[in-house]
Amino acid sequence: MALAALTAAAAMIVLLVASGGQGKHRGLRSARAKHGAHAVVPRQGGGPAISANLRPGSSPNVLPGPILIADRDNNRLLEISPQGRVLWRFPRPGDLAPGQSFLSPDDAFFSPGGGKIVATQEDDFAISVISLAKSRIIYRYGHPGQPGSAPGYVYNPDDAMLLPSGKLLAADIMNCRLLVIRPPAHHPLHQLGVTGDCEHRPGLSYGSPNGAFPMANGDTAVTEINGDWLDVLSPDGRAVAVTHPPGFTYPSDTNELRPGIFLSADYTDPGALEAFTAGGRLLWRYEPKGRRALDRPSLALPLPNGDVLANDDGNDRVIVVDPHTDKIVWQYGHTHVPGSGEGFLSNPDGVDLAPPDSLTQRFAAGMRAP
Repeated sequence: MALAALTAAAAMIVLLVASGGQGKHRGLRSARAKHGAHAVVPRQGGGPAISANLRPGSSPNVLPGPILIADRDNNRLLEISPQGRVLWRFPRPGDLAPGQSFLSPDDAFFSPGGGKIVATQEDDFAISVISLAKSRIIYRYGHPGQPGSAPGYVYNPDDAMLLPSGKLLAADIMNCRLLVIRPPAHHPLHQLGVTGDCEHRPGLSYGSPNGAFPMANGDTAVTEINGDWLDVLSPDGRAVAVTHPPGFTYPSDTNELRPGIFLSADYTDPGALEAFTAGGRLLWRYEPKGRRALDRPSLALPLPNGDVLANDDGNDRVIVVDPHTDKIVWQYGHTHVPGSGEGFLSNPDGVDLAPPDSLTQRFAAGMRAP
């Protein structure tokens, strides 16, 4: 894109996010302390000190509050403050019941009420609901290490979320279906798509869906890997819009930026992030080359200030990109250096903002299962 066009597109993203019902930046909620968060030590005469865990030049002010990271290859969830400090982690010693495992968390999202986290363990074939107050897994759908399609089984589940109704909505990639589950049951309430039918026929069958994200009007944005598709489903499961994320080969976790505008990631190396219209018109693309290239990013979320939060999986980092400048303005994790110590990540595969800015709270008013 030419610089003028890119600047205009970035300005449009800022305007769209700002007008989409988002609140102003908020600080750390007292509820985080109730859930075991560690205090950030203030700098004398000023705000919280910036941790050395962040990439030099990172600006904590771009984030409205803490973020949740699914640190996949470290088998853990982390909540990180804008200053780069670890506020909470799961599991800690004693958090798992005897014989229980917590492997390969691929995505993690806060519940609408903020008291639970749903972690999808794609390659361990399980969906876990974690109570923040108890720091325990209180519900699990699927059988760790055992893929399947029978009731109680999944095969590479993705992006499971709790809805305000208490239902659980999840994509089930290799079974080519979407599941709606009502915990504590261990069988689907219903499903969309025919198990094993991976053709792109929205409303009937789905080509390896890897995300089903809420929209402000109650619709659901479904990403199909096969064929590079975005399907918009009405609450009764009908396809009301279908388009291609422009120029992508492996679309991942397309979600609504504002009515009619979507944000998506291209899970390739080199990868890309982009915003586009429901008709498939490109508004903005972030696709750096060479040493700055993205490596299989899998989720991008809009921030209230118009920036974009993304997990750059293969580069072992979570970043915030300013669409005005196409510069990284915040980074946790060391680029292409996996690790488990403070400031390090290993193949982080999911992010969410902490309440009250979390994805499910942003869409709570209209969020429902198709």
